[in-house]
Amino acid sequence: MNTEYNDMIYLVACAVNSQVPDKDRVSAMDLDSLYKACKWHTLRATVFTALKSAGTEHSDFFQAYNKAVRKNILFDSEREAITSEMEKQGIWYLPLKGAILKELYPQIGMREMSDNDILYDSSRQNDLKNIMLSRGYTAESVGDSYTDVYKKPPVLNMEMHRALFLFGHDEKLFRYYEDMSRLMKRDDDKQYGYHFSDEDFYVYMTAHEYRHHIGGGTGIRSLVDCYVFMKAKEGTIDKSYIAEQFRQLGIEDYAQKRLSLAMKLFSSADTLSLTESEEEELKHYLRFGTYGTINNVGESSIKRYVEKSGSHSKAGFIMSRLFPSMEFMKHHYPFFYKTKVLLPVGYVWRWIKGLSVNRDKFRAEMKALKKIDKKK
Repeated sequence: MNTEYNDMIYLVACAVNSQVPDKDRVSAMDLDSLYKACKWHTLRATVFTALKSAGTEHSDFFQAYNKAVRKNILFDSEREAITSEMEKQGIWYLPLKGAILKELYPQIGMREMSDNDILYDSSRQNDLKNIMLSRGYTAESVGDSYTDVYKKPPVLNMEMHRALFLFGHDEKLFRYYEDMSRLMKRDDDKQYGYHFSDEDFYVYMTAHEYRHHIGGGTGIRSLVDCYVFMKAKEGTIDKSYIAEQFRQLGIEDYAQKRLSLAMKLFSSADTLSLTESEEEELKHYLRFGTYGTINNVGESSIKRYVEKSGSHSKAGFIMSRLFPSMEFMKHHYPFFYKTKVLLPVGYVWRWIKGLSVNRDKFRAEMKALKKIDKKK
């Protein structure tokens, strides 16, 4: 593992446990290289708090932290304004992921955020769109996927989810979260605001990270989130319930390894002692950064096809992408599915979309197929 990654993990462990790093060790660090590593894993603000406590200054880390604090405040204010309007119009909503997790970190701004995620009543899509447009947002992508994306310069990016998972992500995940009513708890002071129980929030954040893990990949921050959550909730959550949900989702092995690695990395700032398998797992997290890589998306798509079909046929994979199942079309292209005579048009529309909107993913899959040919 590179020195800057060792330093990053050490400083994150100090930060999330509110410990002052060893000043001699910090003074020997290459802060420019450390900054690049932290940026790749969206951990600049977290590491800044550790550096600051050690009396070390670095302008890039300082600016990243200030930006994170500003964005957190702006997101909180904007989320409150949007959900207040949703309350008035009777649109139910449930804030997700970073909006909740950031509150568990020791200091404001420690967890950087690129967007704000909210699950909402999909039957009120047009009403929500009117709310967002009236607040000066641009509808970047509405109705194209399971997430509606709204942006307002300079930094606001709101992702309004009509569902938590698509059918194409993983069928077990999709089925488990298809009916959200059994998991939603009404906020005490709201009529249309909802939240997860702590147990269901942890199950969802793990399932969400698993989707990224088997797709483009995910980075160290997901392990930090895991550690911070468990540190905050240890002793108050029902672990047997959580284990059963992981079993139903088929992600118990991933969840156990992720938690074990997170606790080893961040419970103490002492020298790491990992097994060989844990070292390999850590390398996987370090390789892909916070949001994964498009090349890994392509390779993962082929891997999932092979696992599901049992076939290594290149032609078979291409046909499965050109003509996905009726179940897939039902969930991704409902208009063409319902109007059966237009289903061929739906396939053509999917091809056009793949070559324009999703061309990077298409290229990644073609690149991955070429690798298979070379291995042969």
